[in-house]
Amino acid sequence: MSNQKLTIVARILAKEEFRDDVKAELLKLIDVTRAEEGCINYDLHQDNENPNQFLFFENWENRDLWQVHMNNPHLAEYLKATDGKVEEFIVNEMTHIA
Repeated sequence: MSNQKLTIVARILAKEEFRDDVKAELLKLIDVTRAEEGCINYDLHQDNENPNQFLFFENWENRDLWQVHMNNPHLAEYLKATDGKVEEFIVNEMTHIA
């Protein structure tokens, strides 16, 4: 198991007509994810200029524990609930360097 801390920046662009639905589904992920092993922080943001754009800023103890998160049922439920409602979903795995 990798011991290196992992930062995740995930950008979700909701289709305008589904913005409220997507936001509601994203908010459902907060408490359950923050309780997961390895989750240091899991913070959701909404863009001030484009309210259809959401961003998760996450830190995990390591990539292996983040992978467990990515395979959890609540994430599959989110994907099913937002199918066809999201324009773009980009995930960047990052390493803190300074």
